[in-house]
Amino acid sequence: MSDTLPFRPFVPGSQPEYNSPPYGSTAKRHPKLALAKPPQTITERTGPVFSPSQYPSCTDISVVDGHAAMGERIIVAGRVTDEDGRPVPHTMIEIWQANASGRYHHARDQHDAPLDAHFSGAGRVFTDADGTYRFVTIKPGAYPWRNHPNAWRPNHIHYSLFGPGFATRLITQMYFPGDPLLALDPIYHCVPDQAARERLVASFELELTQPEWALGYRFDIVLRGRGATPFEAGDHH
Repeated sequence: MSDTLPFRPFVPGSQPEYNSPPYGSTAKRHPKLALAKPPQTITERTGPVFSPSQYPSCTDISVVDGHAAMGERIIVAGRVTDEDGRPVPHTMIEIWQANASGRYHHARDQHDAPLDAHFSGAGRVFTDADGTYRFVTIKPGAYPWRNHPNAWRPNHIHYSLFGPGFATRLITQMYFPGDPLLALDPIYHCVPDQAARERLVASFELELTQPEWALGYRFDIVLRGRGATPFEAGDHH
């Protein structure tokens, strides 16, 4: 008897819809026809394997060339697991975010907020054998966007997780507890189910906090099943 268990289906409403009218950009980007699911070949199931030897880790993005970035230093840690709580080891996680003033280190971001020469806003970390990851960064600031009048995005960090194959990539966002902008954010509310939305919010963890240095937040990620973390794209229909 095989010990391979079938994937548990997503709970309806626990993943964002491709078209969510309050988030205006989805009207232009969502697929208009039913998705076609091509058969997986060895190319989709295997390789390239992402490893620290090929893609060096950058686990502390709060410092550039020995200079500390401006803002509140934080520690973020968590585990990546499957639907049965088993660790997903050696997963490459890339992160990107705005600086403490709410501006991205990118030419297209022309928000009238200062750039920080000592903050690139991008990092990379790999999960260990227990599925655990950890990085140090600066708490990102809120920033305006033009989705609707007086729209501001909550503080958040983007995550990109790569699996064992090039096509196995999932993207999500981590939010912070107690942020009043969450109640107003159309992207956060693209996930209809409240319990699923709350899985996108990190928890403050005193055990991760380092005295007189940085506050700690925990953000665990579940890749599939009833308790899955909501992702920005994926075959969930």
